[in-house]
Amino acid sequence: MIPYSRQEVSETDIDEVVKILRSDWITRGPKIKEFEQAMARAVDATYAVAFTSGTAALHGAYFAAGVGKGDEVITSPLTFASTSNTALWQGAHVVFVDVDSKTGNLDPKEVVKKITPHTKAITVVDYAGRPADLDAFKKIATKHNLVLIEDSVHALGAKYKGKKIGSIADMSIFSFHPVKPITAGEAGVVTTNDTELYEKLLRFRNHGMTRDKTLWEKKDAPDYHYEMLELGLNYWLTDFQAALGISQLKRLDTFRKKRATLAKAYQQMLSGVPGLILPQADEAETYSGWHLYAVRLTPGLNESFESLIARRDALFAALRSKGIGVQVHYIPVYFHPYYQRLGYKKGICPKAENFFASEISIPLFPSLTKKEQQYVVAILKELV
Repeated sequence: MIPYSRQEVSETDIDEVVKILRSDWITRGPKIKEFEQAMARAVDATYAVAFTSGTAALHGAYFAAGVGKGDEVITSPLTFASTSNTALWQGAHVVFVDVDSKTGNLDPKEVVKKITPHTKAITVVDYAGRPADLDAFKKIATKHNLVLIEDSVHALGAKYKGKKIGSIADMSIFSFHPVKPITAGEAGVVTTNDTELYEKLLRFRNHGMTRDKTLWEKKDAPDYHYEMLELGLNYWLTDFQAALGISQLKRLDTFRKKRATLAKAYQQMLSGVPGLILPQADEAETYSGWHLYAVRLTPGLNESFESLIARRDALFAALRSKGIGVQVHYIPVYFHPYYQRLGYKKGICPKAENFFASEISIPLFPSLTKKEQQYVVAILKELV
């Protein structure tokens, strides 16, 4: 089975992890800071804070943004549930807004319609690795005094108008799950240029505790002293994960270029196939991280949602039967039973729902061979 994505771990990666396992520090040691500094440099950000996962990083970002009970967070339904789940954990109400049918990214025009006095943050999602319309969202956030959070877990290595993703929003979130652009096993990072947000993120991943004497209430306390200032969690990364992340970061540009080359080959081989919609191609100054290559079926004239999803599901099953491990990204978050019990109704974001009903992610990862890619294309053409 050719998977839709997978990690690529080298002997050098393994050696770096083994060094840490044989060292004095396997957690809360110097490698974590080294990883954070390497990540900040990689995306041109001032700060980076490492967490146990991308989900934990999102949770930290909402905490640092001051999201709490009674607040509203606007985000996309076309994402993994962690984007909104972590806002719920902070007591917020999640407002799902529709997407641009071409990209799958949040539509700024629709976002503006949903802003209320209770809105605290906008969380954009760089679907499949293509950056959201960050200029538009920054203007909206500034005008309404909102925190702009970028769920950029698909977009490490991408650029928006010449700027690296991770350096633009108030906070950007990255994931190092094995199928993501690079891996550290399970890990996440928040990047920011804001010192106050950075310090809140550091405290949150450490139970809200600090050893910074300038923040203590007990100013004359001895050196062993520490104080818990806020309610946080234990979201510390391990040093051996950090070591893997550092090693993988050195190949980030190589990985991204391989993904971009494969994506371009798909564009050329699948261009003009009737009934198939391809993702937007890269531009000179704005380009995708190509975490996913998401193709879609063209809806028939007046075709119902049920008919479209049935056609997509039939294609999905047929591709898997041929040894092609396709996936669907994503079931709209508010379709899940938990969100339905919260009162969310199907139909609130029709463009996102139709995107989901027609989408299939075909294999795309750095070690995908030319022969494997040609096989995927041949079978996809035959079945479509």
